[in-house]
Amino acid sequence: MKFGVHICKKEIEFVVHSSANRLWLLLFDSADAETPVREIEMTGGPLWHTTVSGLKPGAFYLYRTDAVPEQWLLDPYARAVHFPRGWGEPDGLESGQHIRTGKHFPKGLIMDDTFNWRGDKRPDIPPEKTIIYEAHLRGFTGGGTYLDFIEKIPHLKSLGITAVEFLPLFEFNELEFFLEGAARKNLLNLWGYSTLAFFAPMSRFAASRKPGAAITEFKTLVKALHAVGIEVILDVAFNHTAEGPFNGPVYSFRGLDEAAYYMIKHDGTYPNWSGCGNTFNCNHPVAKQLIVDCLKYWTEEMHVDGFRFDLATVLCRDETGELLEHPPVIKAIEAEPALKHIKLIAEAWDALGGYQVGSFPGKRFSDWNGRFRDDVRRFWNEGESIGTLATRLAGSSDLYQHHGGSPLKSINFVTAHDGFTLADLVAYARKHNEANGEENLDGENQNNSVNFGIEGPTENSAVNARRLKQQKNLLATLFLSRGIPMLTAGDEFGRTQSGNNNAYCQDNGISWIDWSNFEKNRELFAFTQALVALRKENPALCSGKFYTGKGDVEWLGPESLPIDWKNDRALGMHIKGKNELLVLINNEEVDLSFELPPGNWNLALATDLASIAPVYGDLAFLVSAHSVCVLTTRSLQD
Repeated sequence: MKFGVHICKKEIEFVVHSSANRLWLLLFDSADAETPVREIEMTGGPLWHTTVSGLKPGAFYLYRTDAVPEQWLLDPYARAVHFPRGWGEPDGLESGQHIRTGKHFPKGLIMDDTFNWRGDKRPDIPPEKTIIYEAHLRGFTGGGTYLDFIEKIPHLKSLGITAVEFLPLFEFNELEFFLEGAARKNLLNLWGYSTLAFFAPMSRFAASRKPGAAITEFKTLVKALHAVGIEVILDVAFNHTAEGPFNGPVYSFRGLDEAAYYMIKHDGTYPNWSGCGNTFNCNHPVAKQLIVDCLKYWTEEMHVDGFRFDLATVLCRDETGELLEHPPVIKAIEAEPALKHIKLIAEAWDALGGYQVGSFPGKRFSDWNGRFRDDVRRFWNEGESIGTLATRLAGSSDLYQHHGGSPLKSINFVTAHDGFTLADLVAYARKHNEANGEENLDGENQNNSVNFGIEGPTENSAVNARRLKQQKNLLATLFLSRGIPMLTAGDEFGRTQSGNNNAYCQDNGISWIDWSNFEKNRELFAFTQALVALRKENPALCSGKFYTGKGDVEWLGPESLPIDWKNDRALGMHIKGKNELLVLINNEEVDLSFELPPGNWNLALATDLASIAPVYGDLAFLVSAHSVCVLTTRSLQD
């Protein structure tokens, strides 16, 4: 029997796992019902099941057990969850209140979720042609919905990205902090990394308040993105749930089988590998099956094209927290036929020191390359030498080659949702998270950022020009590097969070993209467009192979001098092939000239056009300080 709810011709079947001695199905006639209209004792155990005749889609349901009979429990496999309230509405709730039963407790919804997928075709973008755009659905649309996101698709298409990676869209409770009654009670959980139900799309991201509308609206969004050749990747957090520490609220997993779903220490408390109070027991057979079933459901039924696994190193730990060489859940994910062509991306670390970038055990997984982020920032913002940057430009062979990987194992990024935006990375020397209610103690302290002498916004035109050029430098490095590039939403036109580098709880202008900035930063957007186009036009930048130095790349020193890898901050990279490229990087304090290899070179783009010029006829090229320029042998009319 498969877990969850299954609609048959004349009856509906319910199947749930629980270690309880007795278990009841509770049926309700409305989302805000205070009491069930019917209770049915289920049979079996630990695999409990029952069938109900005459029941139709649209009914609400929960479970309860003899272990905690006064606690209602969500089905871990619920495909739709409904709250009788809108986004962020306390609706009579009291701060600090743990909800166990009653109108405020979320209920599962029995859904006939058929959808007209006619004409839908997965883009199936090859990894080497993939360009990821990380976005928060609500933040991207300024407080909008699945359908509102569709209105922004022309922007994404014009930019040229090939995949949207959404921050969590599984059902979560944005009033989490309010119910904790902590100092953050007036803030909302915007990011949604505290999952209530892994199979249910976030109901309050739907435009319609009708129960179950999120399923249809999410599918409509996926179909619309597919129609223009854009894939959908979901950020999924299987490392913990919304139930928090061992004394936190109970919604589902803890009440059904705590030992199956969570790591538990000898004293009954939880190890905190996730940094969020509990750690999902990913390699327990029950939890492992839930994870695989969840990914399979979102792939087959919701037409999702890939997944990014938050704090994925947790998936590699056993029940004691030890790292496994061959984690069962990773093997099961990679062996599942339904996931054969799905993109799999690991954030290959966790909250307490497990760092597996370059060594994550999944053969099909790519990594968020945190080393790329840090090294690129250190080069441009802190003036580190060229040697490490060259390794990142070339695909991070130091991380991936010795494990038999390729540059396509590396998801390259300079910024992400977690940290400074690109504009803030060059405008703030320190974080400014006071609005988060944690006395500015939250968020990363080591940001490798720079403010060019003034903290935050300024009217100083020289500083603003320098900041714009630095954003271009960082973007150029990202798109000129081998590996799969990931751009954070809004960075293409200077989005700011006013120095907040951990805006997880800011459902307001701090996190929302201000689209009025687009016109103010059209130059940066046009430059990003040009970078994306340049990458697509030059397969050598996207290759799944590492450079060998034998006919595929030549490294050039400035002023015709040998490269000092430990001290220089300038470099030429001559990428050979059908359409040759010459990438010239100068992060020194003075303009430098580079001797040009033989060929008919044309300037493709530059981060600083003001002082770039050919010198000595066409034999060399002068590159201004703190800038990048790219030349190509391909005619600009081609």
